[in-house]
Amino acid sequence: MKRALVHDWFYTKAGGEKVVEAISDIWSDFDYYTLIDTLNDQLRNEILKGSKTTTSFIQKLPRSKKNHRNYLELFPAAIESFDLSQYDLVISSSSSVAKGVLTNQNQLHICYCHSPIRYAWNLYFDYLNDKNLNKGIKGWYAKRVLRKIRLWDVISSNRVDFFIANSNYIAQRIKKIYNRDSVVIYPPVETEKFTLCSEKEDFYIAASRLVSYKKIDVILEAFNQMPDKQLKIIGDGPEMKTLIKKANKNITFVGKVSEEDMISNLQKAKALVFAADEDFGILPVEAQCCGTPVIAFRKGGLLETVIENKTGVFFDRQIPEDIIKAVKVFESSSFDFSVIRENALRFSVDRFQREFKLFVEEKLKEFYS
Repeated sequence: MKRALVHDWFYTKAGGEKVVEAISDIWSDFDYYTLIDTLNDQLRNEILKGSKTTTSFIQKLPRSKKNHRNYLELFPAAIESFDLSQYDLVISSSSSVAKGVLTNQNQLHICYCHSPIRYAWNLYFDYLNDKNLNKGIKGWYAKRVLRKIRLWDVISSNRVDFFIANSNYIAQRIKKIYNRDSVVIYPPVETEKFTLCSEKEDFYIAASRLVSYKKIDVILEAFNQMPDKQLKIIGDGPEMKTLIKKANKNITFVGKVSEEDMISNLQKAKALVFAADEDFGILPVEAQCCGTPVIAFRKGGLLETVIENKTGVFFDRQIPEDIIKAVKVFESSSFDFSVIRENALRFSVDRFQREFKLFVEEKLKEFYS
């Protein structure tokens, strides 16, 4: 049996790449396809076991390695350019266009869907506002491109034989947008690597890529109003300079850190503050693995991973006032760090691989019987 794995792009190791890594540990004979690939040797060895990928024509376009999203309009053509006709099984790991590869009736295509294209659907208006694309020629062009992407996205969903969603939240989105059913298999979390620490220090942590939809600016403003509380912000991104200018002295920007430093910070923090509307959210589960409670926005995948008053507390609106109230509730509560870790263990890598392998093998048996 010949197997192909298609992923949107490889340039970092985030949640989607951790899923690819776990799948690659189940079967070692994948051929990999992606729009662009800029992985260094270390990440390539971790995620792809050192394998090379087949990239699209976007890889060769000017500045694509720095900002591939400039070529959004070309994504459908790029993903459709791959000839996968020699493969029996095609697995796509998709939060953008990977699920749109062309297959025929003799091939089984299973999509692990992190989300339908966010900036074309649920983040459409946020994207336009963030990029100042609500008016003018550039705004008209951006809306035209995204309208075409939405049409292609729905049409290409019919190319998938079976959808796997990374949470019930995304399963609902798949049903709403594609009118397709899906099974839920939660992403893998390295529970053995993120170990329990019961000795917490006097600081909170926020960690993510510093982009608008992660709402780090809201967390920052909340802690600006709580000068007696220390906040560490881990990560980098386009909003970093703006955020640094707004921050008071109780807020520290750590920047991008190694995995070891990330684990250490998650272990020692009083709590992780997380304000994004997240599809699943691997980081909050990693924090819980360390016995660290989560102060989270009451929406999205975190409703499936955080247990209120046992492993964290929720706030209802993405505004500073609600985060401040949640911090006060948190500080007046007590948490059992071992209970927090126990909750996180249900999202282990072993569990993911077992469920994913069973699903794929059952569908292969049905398809080729």
